[in-house]
Amino acid sequence: MKNVEEYFVPWLRGQKMYISNHIELAWREPQLRRLMSNENPNPPSQKVVDAIIKYGKMANRYPDQGLVVRSKIAGINGLEGPENVMIGDGSSEIFDMVFRSFLAPGEEVIQHTPCFGIYKLRCMALGGKLVSVPMVYDLKKKEILFDADAVIKAITPKTKIIVIANPNNPTGNFMAAEDFVKIAETGLPFVVDEAYVEFAGLKMSQVGLTKKYKNVIITRTLSKAYGLAGLRFGYALGDKDVIMQIAAMLCPWNVGLIPMWGALAAFEDTEALKERADFNNSEVEYIENALKDVPGLTIFHSYGNYILFDCTDAGKKGKDMVDYALKKGLILRGQSDDFGRMGFFRITIGSKEENQAAVQAIKEFLTS
Repeated sequence: MKNVEEYFVPWLRGQKMYISNHIELAWREPQLRRLMSNENPNPPSQKVVDAIIKYGKMANRYPDQGLVVRSKIAGINGLEGPENVMIGDGSSEIFDMVFRSFLAPGEEVIQHTPCFGIYKLRCMALGGKLVSVPMVYDLKKKEILFDADAVIKAITPKTKIIVIANPNNPTGNFMAAEDFVKIAETGLPFVVDEAYVEFAGLKMSQVGLTKKYKNVIITRTLSKAYGLAGLRFGYALGDKDVIMQIAAMLCPWNVGLIPMWGALAAFEDTEALKERADFNNSEVEYIENALKDVPGLTIFHSYGNYILFDCTDAGKKGKDMVDYALKKGLILRGQSDDFGRMGFFRITIGSKEENQAAVQAIKEFLTS
């Protein structure tokens, strides 16, 4: 008799469940300040809370396919109708469904690094091969730049998906519009992750490309600017034939009644979204200005709700900065040692008080 483990698909063997250790720490020790997971420090708007309560009382009923909220999303983005929209349990499920729809074992996903870890997780779960194309660190300009030409050069006959975050996490910057066109012109399934686009406004979205290029798929989430990370609601935008084919992969009732109608309330509460975006952007400006004169600290201007730093030139390691902040009651986010430099770390925009505490801790550590 075979061991049951032998029946697992080969590419799943040895894979581990994803656990976010810093989030586990934050729930275990709630007195710590959560400046690490790109959460919104502001709670849901009252209209969202009202919808959660209303539909929580109806949780004995199955939800429908979300035609109302999908129509609302289509309208916001200038698309024809609900068939241009697929909703999911956060954008994580959206990526899972998109990758499942295009990727077979042994085929390739191109990502531009550093980037969000979900692309690797879903690629590995399907037995795919991840191709990481590094961004370019311009030491003179103190910028980490996109390299669309390098992404295109990385294409092989086995390439099935290209994914680019816009703005990118963790670097916080946008790729040039003409570079999106270059990649779209390859005809390969091209996923544009716009998890943070609302902070800069939908004018920065590439959703318009979906009307010309059937291969372009936009993904978004309500976890960031809308402040609903715990509600778990994400969506994809694209050509209706493409979106509806991917939607055939969805589990029935994948989005529950509460997140579905909570999301609709969030989309309708445009004033609350503006308040959250304005608060975030003013706090990004405060932190950048407060730290701009710290010797040896490189600050990468962010259009998201996080800021990436490099303290290599201050003679410090990013890991040590994170450890120091933790002693001060702040959970910051460590980053891998990219571009041969060890000074990277990241903070999430928190409350005014939390941001002031983070600024103080960074100054203390880097000037000690």
